[in-house]
Amino acid sequence: MNYDLFIGDKSFSSWSLRGWLLLENFGISYTEHMLGLYSGTMASELAALAPARLVPTLRTPEGWVIGETTAIAETLADRHPEAGIWPKDAEARSYARWLVGEMHAGFGALRNECSMQLLFVLTGFTPSDAVNADLERLDDLLGRAMDRFGGEGPWLFGDYSAADAFYAPVAARIIGYNLPVSDRLRAYTMAHLNDPAFRKWRRAGLEVAYDPLPYSFDGPKENWPVAD
Repeated sequence: MNYDLFIGDKSFSSWSLRGWLLLENFGISYTEHMLGLYSGTMASELAALAPARLVPTLRTPEGWVIGETTAIAETLADRHPEAGIWPKDAEARSYARWLVGEMHAGFGALRNECSMQLLFVLTGFTPSDAVNADLERLDDLLGRAMDRFGGEGPWLFGDYSAADAFYAPVAARIIGYNLPVSDRLRAYTMAHLNDPAFRKWRRAGLEVAYDPLPYSFDGPKENWPVAD
């Protein structure tokens, strides 16, 4: 059983990363298709997958087309219950779905002011009050998951779950903009940066040259803290 996953970019597309991790980290067979997110060809390339218009988009072996990352996560969980995409414990599973829902719909300041980028660390970025409020909310939400369900491991619910896949781009933002967070939240971000799947994704992204970069990143920069 092999899926087709359509994504946009590996250095900047946070939603593409989430969809890819749902396949890569749960051992689900897939073929990756890179679309022209920044070249202007993505709309025409997605035409055959209508009504999909964004990345990631998933096509099942039967030819079903699924857009929106939450729908992709639930579809894969239904079809691959053995993969462990959601926590086994019912309370943990409910909270994991809550975290995914809030990530999908919330944290607007963090997402708008700190576009995901996996190239370097911006050391001179000053977060706004709204971004700091999002960071406080993240520390509360994720800290409760780790305290209640995480055990001794680095992930929110013990084993890696869909919730971790959804918060991987948040980890990249925290590191990429050198954002002020608690030691606990920073340790969680570093677990993502050291995740073999995340590192594989970033390595592939670094092979792409941009002239110019699709976003402007002013100010002093340092190397990414985990070498690839």
